[in-house]
Amino acid sequence: MPIHRRVLAAVAFFSLSGVAGAQTPPTPTAPPPKPPSAYELTPERAAHLRAHYTKYDVRIPMRDGVKLYTSFYVPNDASPTKRYPVLLMRTPYSVEPYGVDRYPRSLGPAGFEKDGFIFAFQDVRGRFMSEGEFVNVRPHRASKRGKEVDESSDTYDTIEWLVKRVPNNNGRVGMWGISYPGFYTSAGAIDSHPALKAVSPQAPIADWFWDDMHRHGAFNLQLAFSFFSAFGKPRPALTDDTEWKNFEFGTPDAYQFFLDMGPLANADAKHFRGDVGFWKEMAAHPNYDAFWQARNLLPHLRNIKAAVMVVGGWYDTEDLYGPLRTYAAIEKQNPGIANTLVMGPWSHGGWTREGTGLGDAEFGFTTSDTYQDLVLDFFKHHLKGGAAPAIPEALVFEGGANRWRRLDAWPPKGVKETRLFFQPQGALTYQAPSVKTASFDEYVSDPAKPVPYTQDLSPGWSKNYMAEDQRFTSRRPDVLVYQTPPLEKDLTLAGPLEAELWVSTTGSDADWVVKLVDVNPGKLPGWKKAQDEAGERNRGHQQTLVRGEPFRGRFRDGYVQPKPFTPNEVTKVRFVINDVFHTFKRGHRLQVQVQSSWFPFIDRNPQTFVPSIYEAKESDFVRAMHRVHHSAAHPSALKVSVLPALDD
Repeated sequence: MPIHRRVLAAVAFFSLSGVAGAQTPPTPTAPPPKPPSAYELTPERAAHLRAHYTKYDVRIPMRDGVKLYTSFYVPNDASPTKRYPVLLMRTPYSVEPYGVDRYPRSLGPAGFEKDGFIFAFQDVRGRFMSEGEFVNVRPHRASKRGKEVDESSDTYDTIEWLVKRVPNNNGRVGMWGISYPGFYTSAGAIDSHPALKAVSPQAPIADWFWDDMHRHGAFNLQLAFSFFSAFGKPRPALTDDTEWKNFEFGTPDAYQFFLDMGPLANADAKHFRGDVGFWKEMAAHPNYDAFWQARNLLPHLRNIKAAVMVVGGWYDTEDLYGPLRTYAAIEKQNPGIANTLVMGPWSHGGWTREGTGLGDAEFGFTTSDTYQDLVLDFFKHHLKGGAAPAIPEALVFEGGANRWRRLDAWPPKGVKETRLFFQPQGALTYQAPSVKTASFDEYVSDPAKPVPYTQDLSPGWSKNYMAEDQRFTSRRPDVLVYQTPPLEKDLTLAGPLEAELWVSTTGSDADWVVKLVDVNPGKLPGWKKAQDEAGERNRGHQQTLVRGEPFRGRFRDGYVQPKPFTPNEVTKVRFVINDVFHTFKRGHRLQVQVQSSWFPFIDRNPQTFVPSIYEAKESDFVRAMHRVHHSAAHPSALKVSVLPALDD
């Protein structure tokens, strides 16, 4: 999903709109001034850009005759004896500003601008000033013939034109982009053009049923509604009108807005009125059918010759699935190429912003600097012949311990799978339940009062909820809590999680949300009375979300064909939860929360089985009693991968 409509300018190219990195609390003594960020926009940068680059606007013909609008910027000192590589970004969000006399505020991070590249930006097929028809996450054609096109062929044809026509290029091309442009970067690497030497898909869409639109079949209501209300409208003709017309919610309270909207069918009837085509397409395909399967890029990530650096954020609410699966697919299907994974403690595009924390998580230092230096060295090496940077197979941030780790594999080698079992009285242990009789916890799930996913009420989806204090939910009666005793030593989880739930319900459908939470001790080590007196935030007993994942229970036997629950029948529900790399420190508790709504990020399950929740009626939404079982016969658990400590 795109991070912003303007990804041409450097910060838009690498960042999220309107979300600053969390800053450290004020201290009695002002910290020394910091040097400017590589992504900070300043008048000096704008002046440097106009003084050192010449802009060209062209229309590049594709193999089927469609012409794609492309802007590129050539360093003024380029010459036959001083040639530069091309850095290409393809975007559905406009290459604005249009016209050779109009320049953006920046072209990329300051280090890239000063080092010197030919920057090229292209409106993808059917967007803004490019001809043709736009198709969301256009399916890849594995066996193209003649004039058949997809995003891979459009990239190939674009690169072919650029290396032949752009003055004083050195014949080497790099490509990158965040989110939707990350998808175009991944697609452009397939059947790589010989000139394409380095690519960096960042927060890329990999499979659109999983990225952005759903979580295990549960619909991402707030995200999809907010995005498609602006992006999803048709473009009947070429246009340079780039105004982003946000939906007017009429209230600052997103929870109430979506509750008042009622069933999903009301979204189009009340608000879109048939003007958002992709919303109607989603509603017509509630299951993982051929429509969605065609938008899975992962099996097509083959014949990649370029070096790859995949970038993602552990706290990315939009595209966490994408970078993890993209890296794994490229690694498996392209043996021998340079393929690196970078995962940091960031929200969507957060690696472009300064900050020492996110949400209620604090890291103690600016985490983006390490990446910003590395990505410049990566492109300089492969495009300019610069010194080979010391790039590991995986550069990953370890939460809790708050440090970068350089690993030779992801998930790391040597992890040991184990299970944390739910027990009576909210206990969580490594021992399977021994109770022979029925044992369970139960709660009433009421669609009229769904569990909120965040305390942030703003209409746009929250960026910080993935590291938010969960005490606002753990004290609700419709949220189950299981936790370990205070840990006697550090515990590091590395890799995917898997929920293994034995459940029952009085309804015929249900969602299950499983959250992994790090619970601080009541008194934090090293906390001083003076800090309380200075008004610093005391994080004692804070319950910080590490990972959360919803599952639409109707898909427990597969995502193509849903099936109802039999009321009151104990049923196993298993689902994989996206990877984590987090250390629960000594004295902390590892906590698991289970609930059945996560609103309005995830739409409400009516709890009455209907063929399509997009067509559910108000009368289908009913209260239901849900049970999570934890007996010897039905041992609910969370499967985890533990990275042994050096002294184990």
